[in-house]
Amino acid sequence: MKQNQIKGTNAAKIAHSIEELAQSAQGEQSPEQPLPTIRELASALRVSPVTVAAAYRLLRTRGLAIGHGRRGTRLRAQSSPHPPALRSPAVAAGVVDLTTGNPDPELLPSIDGALRGLQIGTRLYGEPAELRSLISFATAEFEADGIPAAAVTVTSGALDAIERVLREHARPGDRVLVEDPTLPGFLDVLASLDLIPHPCAIDDEGLEPDAFDRALTPQVKAAIVTPRAQNPTGAAMSTKRVSDLSRILRRRSHVVLIEVDPVGPVSGAPAATLTESPPERWVSVKSTSKFLTPDLRVAVAAGDALTIARVERRQALGVRWVSHLLQQLTVALWSDPSSGRRLARAADLYSQRRASLIEALAAHGITAHGRSGFNVWIPVRTETATVQALAERGWGVAAGERFRVRSAPAIRVTTSALAPGDAQRFAADFASALRSRAAAPA
Repeated sequence: MKQNQIKGTNAAKIAHSIEELAQSAQGEQSPEQPLPTIRELASALRVSPVTVAAAYRLLRTRGLAIGHGRRGTRLRAQSSPHPPALRSPAVAAGVVDLTTGNPDPELLPSIDGALRGLQIGTRLYGEPAELRSLISFATAEFEADGIPAAAVTVTSGALDAIERVLREHARPGDRVLVEDPTLPGFLDVLASLDLIPHPCAIDDEGLEPDAFDRALTPQVKAAIVTPRAQNPTGAAMSTKRVSDLSRILRRRSHVVLIEVDPVGPVSGAPAATLTESPPERWVSVKSTSKFLTPDLRVAVAAGDALTIARVERRQALGVRWVSHLLQQLTVALWSDPSSGRRLARAADLYSQRRASLIEALAAHGITAHGRSGFNVWIPVRTETATVQALAERGWGVAAGERFRVRSAPAIRVTTSALAPGDAQRFAADFASALRSRAAAPA
């Protein structure tokens, strides 16, 4: 693609121009057609290289481009007028799949029993959108975690809540702070709204305070924060880290805080929140997918009264409400008298499996990260070579590219169903792959 064809003065417009050019040239471009270098295009358009880099990131998160490190960014060949679905690569038959990020099905509650106990009635238009029993239970859960819960609503999963909040508080071209690395779903939501991800470095305790302070520029309108079970690194905030970040956030009244608890009571880390002294506009989202079942697609969100009211009004204009059947099933599973014991057992097992892999890797001199949640993040020099080397040894892992904005290469390994014996085998095979020089540690 020739740089003199590309137009735009900001990242969203540049990405849109490239996307339109790609669509108009259907069938003409060769596979992975190179885009101009960042500096070349920045010079041609008279914009900052940072702006072009953000545009290329938008194209990657939309599935339209592939980053190749020093070889630059290349445009995918499109076989249809629609961008490819953003799915993880299929794992070959006979390969142990550690790519999914899913919970262990054996540790999820029985839906059959809960369904049999439901008293299902007919719900009609005009009835309250939220099930009061779910709102009451969720309110108590928020307050138990130190999160103000004067206003609570129900959404179709955490990403739905995030999208609705961003639609109300941000405009195309605005920047939104994200942890780096971060969940690809967050980047996909930002790309769909023409918002620019503004990366912030993290460590094992979450967002690094100095990096957070620098990143919250006037151009950043919102911040998506994961206090525990951060995906993909497993970071979990300490009490001191929460205090440090809260103090920084209080000085940035223009920033909308979007806090996400993706794994909840099975994360293996205590609840942490930046909402004890929240900014003027904020929301805290609890997803039930990882501890009840992903197919429920139900999340609950607490926030300031104006933001929650806007989310509810926006929902009323479209899908109207989350199915009351799903809301009933959610509260039945979540509030079951045996759920506390079941969730505590699941949290212990997930923690043991995660720790087993980290310890097994450490025995081979390999550093890995994962204080909470279902995943372990392992820095490597070359993602593709590492993924291929492990696949040859029977293990499917996720390359870090889809999770990263500026952070260093790594792979993500899901440990939720990985037995300790398998963790030992994986670590030995990983070490073998490194010795073969097919992959190298970072």
